[in-house]
Amino acid sequence: MTKMNILLLEDDIAYAKVLSRQLIRDEHQVIHVETGEQLLEQARQDSFDVCLLDMNLGIESSLPYIEKLRQAQKQARILVVTGYASIASTVHAIKSGADDYLPKPIDYKQLHAAMLGKKVEDIEHSEGEHATTNMQVLSAERLTWEHIQRVLAQNDGNISATARQLNMHRRTLQRKLAKKPVEQ
Repeated sequence: MTKMNILLLEDDIAYAKVLSRQLIRDEHQVIHVETGEQLLEQARQDSFDVCLLDMNLGIESSLPYIEKLRQAQKQARILVVTGYASIASTVHAIKSGADDYLPKPIDYKQLHAAMLGKKVEDIEHSEGEHATTNMQVLSAERLTWEHIQRVLAQNDGNISATARQLNMHRRTLQRKLAKKPVEQ
């Protein structure tokens, strides 16, 4: 396994400790920060192979920091991790310079593959393991949420235009958007 220098942005201390321990067990070096400002400060000081960002940091998001992080860490793989994935936020993260976008809870094999810029199947084949297809079926509620997010992004966040396109009352759309996304 390739040893990497990893910058971890995570505001949940307990989760950060668990993830850091796993990464350190695989002989990676991990520097943990809790805020976007600390992330940028650390990125200006050191060189990293991987920058692993939790998207939701309390009341703020890590998405606005991705462009500046990319400027400071041109060679690093930037991975965004979130429990509230949507197509709109995925597109925003990738356009800002992120290399990949992973849903929580993180499957460690998937994280390892993303850190290397590969697919899990490619790593399993190279390690001599048999690849297994593990397709998750999304619920109807989750599919609806994803579709709404995609149409909203196409309309640049315009609720009225999105509601018209979805043939839905604007207030109904606003109620659906006010709910947290349905987990997979």
